[in-house]
Amino acid sequence: MPPLLPVEGQSSNLAMSFQSTLSLSLDSPTHAICVLGMEITLDISGCAPENCQSFTIRGSPRILIHISSTVITGKEDAVVWRPMNKPTEALVRMVSPSPTVDEDKVLVSYYCPDTEVPTATAVLYLTGVEVSLEADIYRDGQLDMPSDKQAKKRWVWGPNGWGAILLVNCNPGERGESEKTRVWEPLYSEQENLSPMTLTVEGPQAVLKNYCLILHTSKEEASKAKVYLLQKGTATSTYELVIGPGKPDHVLAPFENRGKETFYIEAIEFPSANFTGLISFSVSLVEKSYDQLIPEVPLYKDTVMFRVAPYIFTPSTQMPLELYLCRALQLQGFVDTVIRLSEKSNVQVASVYEDPNRQGKWLQDEMAFCYTQAPHKTVSLIFDTPRVSNMEEFPIKYSLSPGVGYLTHHTEDHGVASLDSIGNLIVSPPVKAQGKDYPLGRVLIGGSFYPSSEGRDMSKALRDFVYAQQVQAPVELFSDWLMTGHMDEFMCFVPVNDKYDEGKGFRLLLASPSACYELFEQKQKEGYGDANLFDEVRPDQLISNGRESRTISQVLADENLRKQNDYVEKCISLNRTLLKKELGLTDKDIIAIPQLFCLEMLTNIPSGQNFTKHFARPYFPDMVRMIVLGRNLGIPKPFGPLIKGTCCLEERVCNLLEPLGLKCTFIDDFECYLTNMGDTCACVVIHRVPFAFKWWKMIP
Repeated sequence: MPPLLPVEGQSSNLAMSFQSTLSLSLDSPTHAICVLGMEITLDISGCAPENCQSFTIRGSPRILIHISSTVITGKEDAVVWRPMNKPTEALVRMVSPSPTVDEDKVLVSYYCPDTEVPTATAVLYLTGVEVSLEADIYRDGQLDMPSDKQAKKRWVWGPNGWGAILLVNCNPGERGESEKTRVWEPLYSEQENLSPMTLTVEGPQAVLKNYCLILHTSKEEASKAKVYLLQKGTATSTYELVIGPGKPDHVLAPFENRGKETFYIEAIEFPSANFTGLISFSVSLVEKSYDQLIPEVPLYKDTVMFRVAPYIFTPSTQMPLELYLCRALQLQGFVDTVIRLSEKSNVQVASVYEDPNRQGKWLQDEMAFCYTQAPHKTVSLIFDTPRVSNMEEFPIKYSLSPGVGYLTHHTEDHGVASLDSIGNLIVSPPVKAQGKDYPLGRVLIGGSFYPSSEGRDMSKALRDFVYAQQVQAPVELFSDWLMTGHMDEFMCFVPVNDKYDEGKGFRLLLASPSACYELFEQKQKEGYGDANLFDEVRPDQLISNGRESRTISQVLADENLRKQNDYVEKCISLNRTLLKKELGLTDKDIIAIPQLFCLEMLTNIPSGQNFTKHFARPYFPDMVRMIVLGRNLGIPKPFGPLIKGTCCLEERVCNLLEPLGLKCTFIDDFECYLTNMGDTCACVVIHRVPFAFKWWKMIP
């Protein structure tokens, strides 16, 4: 059996089909093997007799012939006449495998002038063989062969795009991360997370026995994914790891006349600065060599390109599914209030138990729910930033609902910094800005905004990791003026039902010292200047937190406090301008929430660092640090001046938000808030409904 013809154009970046050139002979038939997806360039004029001026060409039913602008569909009686006035070529390809060797043929008959009988006829015998890798490139759950076999080698974004998708295994500890792991018995839910890829081989056994098939990828890409194959002859569904870290290729067992193998693939790493997220797998048909001095020859390669699904944050405007709550004993009043709030919102509460001395503050600062998605499955996971060195130590791992994974992302030096925190990563609702749609919102990242010896920024590794996901185009804001550096201390988003009126469907809440001063000045003019801030707080709590009960008039007369808040107002105003531009917001989309700040020296300074700069922290519990459960809001109780038995700060916030259909519940967390420079609302992390929009349908 003659060998397969050499194949050109194997690069996955080329849009052309595999081709080879073949010459005909009048002395004897020509024999060739044609792999489906491969085109043979047939030299028509090379063997034409002298004085021949025309020719006819016909092919068997499984053969398509392209010549000039004509396509011969393979019908037995299809004949095309052509003059022989210049060198002529035809493109020949098989549309289905041949049942036997030399089953299909192409006939080229040559004619001299004024003759109706051919002077000579050249015969090409073809044996069609199918070697094809297929995946869900059209993202519809089907593994059909595309009309253009080269399409599956590219990955295209957008509503009319294509390309297969892999999910990241977010529970590597349960599988075993050793490169020597070779066998795995998955649960049904785990198997659902894997992306199938089928290899189809069909053709005469007499041909296939002379070749071997190798499944392979690059060494670099093999370190990003694992490919499993179901072991045959076992009583249980046991899968063998055939490609993975340190194992970039796998020689397949011989096929008979036809066969199909299904591989199951998972990614083990999300896109990052050093990983585009693209992984390709190929199957190569290699001619065996029976002579030790003659190397094997690769003759055909079929490739499928996958993209690893990104992780996607959900904004606070998405409906809640579950609420994870730290039940520290001294926070029982807070816990009871939050549980009642969740009951109003029909949200299930899951308990997370933590060391009471820590009061669960790590929960919201360190982690957030996000999700990753392929056409066949959506997987929720916890994204853990490195404020605590090892998530394994904490009970939330054992509190997560079944099927929820987690991802821990460390900085390069495994250091811990305040700005490497979930509180410093906020995602907006879907927006349109500067002529571009952001259907999955935009991730907002806080930093120093300018070089400074005392400036603090999110680590480059974490920032680059966020950018690499591509689907929630980040916006960098100025948050280093805050003691914690967390943007959630001056902004948050709440849902409103105004889309019928061409509204955004949400409001941006911004902390506003000027709004607070305006309110206090109004109350002073109304004769309430003697009303006390912190009137409901115990004296011992005030002393331990460096606060004192002050009247409205005393607060207004404090020039130093006003200067500090003028500075804070400028910082927030800068961010307001950026948010309006980058999120396409107008003034009516933003609500100013009265809030005062004070400037203090940074505490918990990392060793080797010396900060003389003062940073802002809330003067009273920060009302924008709220728990958003649909229309129900859990807001830190500000302990503002009581006027006719009602806190004027709470009243103002209710007047701003309740006309929008929102319901405000104020939660007492004063002692925890000021003592530990955090708030008990950070004891809560919320699992929310994923976006209905599919990330692969957008154009980054």
